[in-house]
Amino acid sequence: MTDTAKPTVLFVCVHNAGRSQMAAGYLQALAGDRVQVLSAGSAPKDQINPVAVEAMAEEGIDIAGNTPKVLTVEAVKESDVVITMGCGDACPIFPGKRYEDWELDDPAGQGIAAVRPIRDEIRTRIEALIAEIAPAEEAA
Repeated sequence: MTDTAKPTVLFVCVHNAGRSQMAAGYLQALAGDRVQVLSAGSAPKDQINPVAVEAMAEEGIDIAGNTPKVLTVEAVKESDVVITMGCGDACPIFPGKRYEDWELDDPAGQGIAAVRPIRDEIRTRIEALIAEIAPAEEAA
């Protein structure tokens, strides 16, 4: 990753329907065009978890139009940072990449009251990640 290239971050969870979609939504909303955002799942569902969509809508972030995607080797290769969320060994490992595993509860089958704390934990982690990999430009 060079100073002029924007970093690419890949979020991976099993179904690519909840945690990884919320994380991608936050990163896109909070970092804007300073970061390229990808998300995928080792066994993607056919749609985004509606409770995750609702939780993000409460934050003013619309992830309803997103579609779960299958994890590919190419997605990992083109990413600078790969963040896994409960997908275990399903994610291929390439030298020179930064890997993090975020232990987060799975929002699948949970109500909105249970998903909000997961969403809030994801936001906290995303804000810390942005500060590390794509801090805002200093005002001149």
